[in-house]
Amino acid sequence: MFTGIIEGLGRITGIRPSSRLKHLSLDADFDLDQTKIGDSIAVDGACLTAVEVDGKHFEVDVSAETLEKTTLGKAKIGDRVNLERAMRLADRIDGHLVSGHIDGIGSIIQRKSMGNAIYINIQVPEALFRYLIRKGSIAVDGISLTINDYSRDGFEVSIIPHTAKHTTLGIKKIGATVNIETDMIGKYVERFITERGDSTLRKEAVKRSASVNMKFLSETGFL
Repeated sequence: MFTGIIEGLGRITGIRPSSRLKHLSLDADFDLDQTKIGDSIAVDGACLTAVEVDGKHFEVDVSAETLEKTTLGKAKIGDRVNLERAMRLADRIDGHLVSGHIDGIGSIIQRKSMGNAIYINIQVPEALFRYLIRKGSIAVDGISLTINDYSRDGFEVSIIPHTAKHTTLGIKKIGATVNIETDMIGKYVERFITERGDSTLRKEAVKRSASVNMKFLSETGFL
């Protein structure tokens, strides 16, 4: 589990095919103190497991699923990436709860500066539209951001100078692809109330919702 607050940048220094996997070597811009083999590290928002750690250097294996569903499938040596190590239970959650499981790939279609902020519009797959809400949370390349607005094309976020300086969104141009993870709370809520849930639970939920009307709200003091 992560918070979406990027610790720093890293650089991909090596890519080696391994069966249906890829083995990536990366150098972080910061010391990976207290990080050990087996620990989780989010690379551009994708949760990966460190298989080698040495100072600022670490290595990970990337599965076929992750290669297909994230921008890491087209990663190149020299690419800059956002890095965040897994949160501790005692940590403050300054961003929002981020699982590191990418929902889809988006594309930057517009960026403009207004004052000291950069406004970025990102196009996303249609399947993700239902998870977009104004002022809701979203992770873009692992960065916890707030949705300013959304449309059928995607959504808009704004980033402050600090975020531009310390993450890859400061250097990514129009046409660049980004990893998208929508707010996990919305996905859980959807799972509970849609037809994919247990039919008995659905019927009970429908029964309860049908009993909530203006008379009920008035009698119970809500109106």
